[in-house]
Amino acid sequence: MARWLTRDDLGAAAGSATGLLLVSPDVSSVFPLSPGDRTAAAGLTGAALREAGAGERDRVVVALAEPAGALWTSAAADVAEAAARVDPRGRMRLHHALSALKATTLVATPTGAMDFLARLHLEFLLDPLDLGLRNIVLTGEIAAKRTLGHLAGEFGATVTEVLASPFSGGALAWRGAEEEPLRPLADGVLGLAALAKDGPPDGDGPAELVVTPAAHSTLGDAVLRTGLVARAADGEGIPAPAHTVGEHVLVRGVWLALPRIDKALSRIDGVAGWELAISRQGTLDTAALTVTFARRSLVGNPMWKSRIEQAVRALTPVSIAVEIAQEVSETPAPGTVHDLRGHHLGRDRALIT
Repeated sequence: MARWLTRDDLGAAAGSATGLLLVSPDVSSVFPLSPGDRTAAAGLTGAALREAGAGERDRVVVALAEPAGALWTSAAADVAEAAARVDPRGRMRLHHALSALKATTLVATPTGAMDFLARLHLEFLLDPLDLGLRNIVLTGEIAAKRTLGHLAGEFGATVTEVLASPFSGGALAWRGAEEEPLRPLADGVLGLAALAKDGPPDGDGPAELVVTPAAHSTLGDAVLRTGLVARAADGEGIPAPAHTVGEHVLVRGVWLALPRIDKALSRIDGVAGWELAISRQGTLDTAALTVTFARRSLVGNPMWKSRIEQAVRALTPVSIAVEIAQEVSETPAPGTVHDLRGHHLGRDRALIT
């Protein structure tokens, strides 16, 4: 019988996992790789790069955070003439790296690529076509509508979207256009499951993407819930995810653990509840945490706000603004997520219809 595991289940096994451990920034997910697993993951990621058009005459720059960055760079080195990883932050540095390395292929998140494009136009006054990029590979986030086509037109490049494993960062499936379904890179590695039970989806409602790593050295009998949600539909291929669900929310390519926020704020006296608001008004995600106190005396207390800011800063590398609600509540309430992007469907899978 298959083991159905979540990100938290992988994190709970951190102390006993062996091999190369691919760890999320908050260590809520720990994905082990044996030497054979590493070879397989790099092979699938290299296959995704080939499907995107990269070959032995290309020079690849990978602008992804860990754990994905190193894996993609290693895979690119096996496929292309040259491969390098650069810090995804710092758009001028990225432009310099692309120019100095004479890159022909860029691997980045959708919002990272869109923000890079916006800064080329608005701040640096540079023409994207001058970079000479032939291929752009997007991965790690849910792309906004028309992102692929817009980037293709601005850079004069072939733009491909790759679904990467939320646990290892390695490639699982790809598509060449927004209206296309995902094409898995290997048989049986990716599937759909019902949100509220361990099994296939019912009908054409929302379904969770699951990874079934049958060849993995220690997780071959597992079904891994990704937290990514698509709408099951008839036809070939697997629909690309448009939503997330569960106790982790995707912000700027990083999975933020909501229970960690609960735990951190529960240690601060006087906190009655919180709401995490996420938006994408421009090119990048922004997050703001509004905290409600139980006592009026704490509302204007700068020390209490500072304690909350420090607690949140310790949880994740994602920048989260802290705001204090002017109203108080004597009754504790569970934390909520208000996703203005329309991505996160809710914390409880059983309540999603």
